Formats: sequence, C-alpha cells, structure tokens
Amino acid sequence: MKNTFSRMAVVALTLWLGFAAGAANADLTAADGGLTVYDKGANLYWLADANLVLSNNFGVISSIRGDGTMQWRDAQSWIAAMDKANYLGYNDWRLPTTLQPDLTCGVQNSLGSTGLSCTGSEMGNLFYNELGGAAGIPIQTQNNGKLALFQNVPYSRSYWSGTEWATYSDGYAWYFGTNGYQNVTGKFDWLYATAVRPAVPEPETYAMLLAGLGLLGFTAWRRKQNLG
Repeated sequence: MKNTFSRMAVVALTLWLGFAAGAANADLTAADGGLTVYDKGANLYWLADANLVLSNNFGVISSIRGDGTMQWRDAQSWIAAMDKANYLGYNDWRLPTTLQPDLTCGVQNSLGSTGLSCTGSEMGNLFYNELGGAAGIPIQTQNNGKLALFQNVPYSRSYWSGTEWATYSDGYAWYFGTNGYQNVTGKFDWLYATAVRPAVPEPETYAMLLAGLGLLGFTAWRRKQNLG
C-alpha cells in the first residue's frame, strides 16, 4: 500500500510538471476580440496593435512623433493615460520588463546582459520562444506564423522596456528590437512602445498543483501512520 501511494504521488507530480512545461510552450492566442494576444507561457496579455499610439494616443499627443515613436518618459505617460482610460476594461497596463542579469544573452559586459538571443526579458521571450524569431533577423522575415496575431509591427525597429538601467537609472533604460537585439539607450531616444498586462493563472493550473500537493501530503500522512 505504501508503495502504491508513493507511486500515485510521483505520477501526480509528474503530470503537473508536464502540464506546466506544456503551458510554457503553448501557442499565442487572440483575446479581447483580437485587440490583445494572450501569451500563456508568460501569463501576459500583449496589445495586438504593436503601434496602438497612432490610432489611440489617450490624449498624449505633443510628444509623440508621426511614426509612433516617443521618448521613454512619454511612453510611461502614454501607459498611465491608458490606465486612466481603463482601456479594454483594465487599468494595470505597463511597459514590458527586461531581466538583468540574463545569462541567455549573447553578451555579458559592463552594461549588463545585452546583444542577441536574450530570452529572459518579456519581449525576448515573445520574440524567440513564442514567435519563433531568429537572432539578428527581422521578425517579419522569420517567424512561426503567430506574428499574424499582431498588427503594425515596425520592421527592424526597437521598443522601450519599462526597466531602467541600474547603473544610471535617471538617464538610460533598456530596449528590445524587432530583430532580437537587446541593449540600453538614453531615455531621450525615440523608440516605439507597446503595453502588457498580467493575466490571472488559469483554474486548471491551480487544480493540477493542488492535486499533486494533496497526494504528496496524503502519502506523507500514510507513511507516518505506517511508521507509528
């Protein structure tokens, strides 16, 4: 009996780990009537319009160029205005973040983790893992077909990250390019901006975790009873 319950616990835990791994590699899906894209691996919603500011600036107009680029502080202002407007019924929008340090990056130097192949950042994960992008190649040139969920993605241009450069946070922030390149630049530079918002974990994720933990707990209880 003891071995039976142990095996059940192992099976439950294995199933949950397999489920979690599958979720991390799940496809992107359209949400909010096609206005957002749900990234199940990162558990985030992305704006489907990668240059939404051109059609909806939320009143932030004087500091945005005609192609949609803006300085870092104006990108933050645009996000704040989006939240104030409760866009799509949500007020927790933000710029994507950049993981530092990120050992997946091709370059580790005094700036931090830079260069190509950075998958630790939210934009890097989207580019390489979810969209099938290749290092140094514009995403329009090579992708897995899921790019069709997005509109108005600029060709080989860069997007602001909400993460400031720790060495000089007053003047510099991170960015990620649509060719898979990550680095820091001055906040006065003119880059594109998009927004993400967190998603609530799906019920089946909790169900599988609770099932696994429940069986592990029951196994521990049975072992204690047998020893007693």
